Amino acid sequence: MIGMTRERRLAEIFVEVADSLVEDFDVIDLLHRLSARCVELLDVSAAGILLADAHGELQVIAASDEHTRLLELFALQHDLGPCVECYRSGTARTNIDLSRTETTAGWPRFAAQARETGYVTTHAIPLRLRNRVVGALNLFHTTRDRLGDDDIALSQALADVATIAILQQRTLEQSHVENSQLETALTSRILIEQAKGVLAERWNTSVDDAFTAFRSYARSRHLRLSDLAVRIISGGFDTAAIPAPVRPEGHGG
Repeated sequence: MIGMTRERRLAEIFVEVADSLVEDFDVIDLLHRLSARCVELLDVSAAGILLADAHGELQVIAASDEHTRLLELFALQHDLGPCVECYRSGTARTNIDLSRTETTAGWPRFAAQARETGYVTTHAIPLRLRNRVVGALNLFHTTRDRLGDDDIALSQALADVATIAILQQRTLEQSHVENSQLETALTSRILIEQAKGVLAERWNTSVDDAFTAFRSYARSRHLRLSDLAVRIISGGFDTAAIPAPVRPEGHGG
C-alpha cells in the first residue's frame, strides 16, 4: 500500500479507532482490528499484540489471525523473545533476521519456531505511554523485506494507539485503574479462548473457524466478545444461534 491510498486508509483507521473509544467499548475486538490493520498498512505477514500481566510476563491479547501456530509463536514469548526485550527496555527491536544466530542468540527456541512457521524477519514495537510500557506489538515477514524509517514510525504510532485504547485516556493517571484494566483484558482473552474451544468441539471445526464465526456473531449484534464468551461457557446461551462455519465439501466428521 503506497502513496495517497495508504495515507487515506491511515486517516480512516485513526477515525475508526477514535470512534471506538467510547465508554465500555470492546477493547479485545478493537485490538484484533488494529492487528489486522498493521498487516494491511505495513505489508507484513502477521501482527500480534502482547500485554504484560501482573507479574510482568507477556500474554497474547490479539492477533491478525487466529491460526494456532501463529498464536503459539506469540505465546512462546511468555518470558523470552524479542517482545520481552522490547517490553523490558521500552525500545523497538526492528528488522531482526531470524536466520542469523548472532541476532537470535538470546532466544534460539523462538527463532527456530518462527522459521519453521515460515517467518524470516520480525519486529517488536513497545506499547508505551510516556514512561509506562504495557506490552509490545510483534510483526512478522515471510520475506526478507525490511521496515524503513517511515514504516517503523507508523508501526510505533499504531502501537501508541493500541496503548491508549488499552488504558483509556480518562484513567491514564490512575495506576490502580490501569492495572485493573490490563487484568480485565487478559481475563477476557482467556474467556474467549475457552469459548472458541467449546464452539470448535461442538461444530467439529478448527478453533480458527470457530473464532471467526463467534466474532462475526458478536459484532453483528453489538455484543462484547467477553460477555458472549461468558454466556457460552456457562451454558446460558444456545450456541445453535451462531451460524456454524461452512465446512469444506467432502470434509469428514
